[in-house]
Amino acid sequence: MQKKIEIYQVDAFTDKPFGGNPAGVMIVKDLSKEEMQLIAKEMNLAETAFLSKPDLPSGRSDKADYNLRWFTPATEVNLCGHATIASLHFLNEKKLIKNSSVKFDTLSGVLKCGIKDEKYFMQIPIFSMKEYDENKEEILEVLGITKSEIEDSSPFILLENGYLYIHIKKLKTIKNIKPDFKSLLRLAKGNKAFDCVTIFTLETIDKGSFANLRFFAPSYGIDEDPVTGSANGPLLLVLKRLGFIKDSDEEISVTFEQGDFINRRGRVTVTYNGKSNELYISGNAVTVLKGEMIF
Repeated sequence: MQKKIEIYQVDAFTDKPFGGNPAGVMIVKDLSKEEMQLIAKEMNLAETAFLSKPDLPSGRSDKADYNLRWFTPATEVNLCGHATIASLHFLNEKKLIKNSSVKFDTLSGVLKCGIKDEKYFMQIPIFSMKEYDENKEEILEVLGITKSEIEDSSPFILLENGYLYIHIKKLKTIKNIKPDFKSLLRLAKGNKAFDCVTIFTLETIDKGSFANLRFFAPSYGIDEDPVTGSANGPLLLVLKRLGFIKDSDEEISVTFEQGDFINRRGRVTVTYNGKSNELYISGNAVTVLKGEMIF
């Protein structure tokens, strides 16, 4: 029997169409993982989000309003920020968010999300991190970065989820970088310690921003992701680890820039509460396409 499912395409972390990071969003029922992967491949966006109502009052699902899964064109992923922000916008347009809050059951646990101050917010898990010293020269070579362009006083930082962070001195380097994506994919698969690379600088385009970054994830079938919530969130804690943000029990909130140099300008607000040890990202979103998937 033919299936017809409504699908939106939403640009996240922007208040203007054709900026930020696009994601597909749909509410589904009785779709297999294989079907979700085929839909994500057909959409050919960085991620497509699949929402569904929890079926059983057991496990984590009884604590959540919706199940949420994310797929790139190549694979299912454990965490995606922009597709979650897009999902919140989708639900809000359909008037399905009650009391400005919603909880999603995901592969990263139950995440608290909602709407505050006219922006969508999402909880980001706290990942452990460590300094990373292996094959640094080879990593820089495939990224097209010289040793003189990195900040010597800042070690590479690796999160437990496989995200590698590298501090670059100049915004100009961030703008002009041209990685060898095939070699980066080979290196990530062969190394098995990191999956994705975030390069960042404290030089910014906007006066009110704290850092500018780019994110490369060929392991997930995404050479470059325009605006990456799952990379922006932990960057605040990376900057704390490196001493650029002071430890405090008070709430810390900063804005990060991404996507400017690939014509997908996005802004992500990141907030960390030291008392509760909770990390959140927030931003705007706009719908650019509404349609129906038929298969």
